[in-house]
Amino acid sequence: MSATGQDQPLNFFWFIPTHGDGTYLGTDRLSRRPEFRYFKQVAIAADELGFGGVLLPTGQSCEDSWITATGLATVTEKLKFLVALRPGVTSPTFAARQTAALDRLSNGRLLLNVVVGGNPAELAGDGIFLGHDERYEQASEFLAIWKRLLTGETVDFDGKYYTLKGARSDFPPVGQPHPPLYFGGSSEAGQALAADAVDLYLTWGEPLDQVREKIESVRARAAKAGRKVRFGMRIHFIVREREEDAWRAADDLIANISDEQIERSYRRFLQEMDSVGQRRQAALHGGRRDKLIVAPNLWAGVGLVRTGVGTALVGTPAQVAERLREYQALGIDTIVGSGYPHLEEAYRVGELLFPLLGIDPNRRQGLRDTVANEFAVGDYGGSRLTGAAG
Repeated sequence: MSATGQDQPLNFFWFIPTHGDGTYLGTDRLSRRPEFRYFKQVAIAADELGFGGVLLPTGQSCEDSWITATGLATVTEKLKFLVALRPGVTSPTFAARQTAALDRLSNGRLLLNVVVGGNPAELAGDGIFLGHDERYEQASEFLAIWKRLLTGETVDFDGKYYTLKGARSDFPPVGQPHPPLYFGGSSEAGQALAADAVDLYLTWGEPLDQVREKIESVRARAAKAGRKVRFGMRIHFIVREREEDAWRAADDLIANISDEQIERSYRRFLQEMDSVGQRRQAALHGGRRDKLIVAPNLWAGVGLVRTGVGTALVGTPAQVAERLREYQALGIDTIVGSGYPHLEEAYRVGELLFPLLGIDPNRRQGLRDTVANEFAVGDYGGSRLTGAAG
């Protein structure tokens, strides 16, 4: 069976909530501040549980992803870091130097998430006033320069958006020819950039037919360019041992959101965002609390008040694993997951779901063979314990 076949383990990433975290959406109740010591807890848990990497979001409401990833790289062992590469916000030369430095510091654990931007108001705050399709044109020039610099070229470039003379980056990255490029964009311009320039195309968690449509489109475009692109999906998770508990947790997550908040958030979203992918997410729920189950085990409740991915897979480990295998059959080989709050949900996903997906937790071995779990009963480990205190 192929590398995307259902007998192959998925690459499973988690999320560092650099904009804050909590138990409920739309309220400060039981919320957690975006502090590095909490990010460190989530990253260490993900590393121990066997997640392959973590996504660090970007934007004015987030701690800087590059600096945060640098700190987290020093306290983790295997975890990879999917960090935002922002054409338009930084120069390709400076970005190439940053890339090489962080990839070297982390010993090759850097991945790049190309973010072109979807909120014109936020982009204006960064001094970016290009239209939607122009941003993708600029990103294409940016990536062409960035790639050449990381292969050691001295670059002269005279384009529409960049003019460089004698640009260079003297330190090579560990990953050759450059750390892998991830990217998500549902528009025609976004799919064209994916086909021409990136290694892995990310889709939001959408119903199977919609995901299939995008994969087939990007795959065909890439084939015309003589390239192959891998595919991944960004989605939340609410996994519980009993199905009723999972759906109760989903309802609880949005229990503090008022109908007025939903209406205000939906109206503001339609006015501000020019992202096709974000509009597809919003269309799944249409701003309605009573239309949130959009496919088997696929719930659109997060998107009522949050931008980014708005859907979650909700259910038992067996149900969620079955849904993931369906996406995998379409060609998805990488999952970038999250859940509220991220520390606890990382454990639930790792302990409940990973065994059904064939994901090796890569935990440190040895303790289980010599130390009994204090909650175990019967003969579990009892013969190995001596001198235990009463």
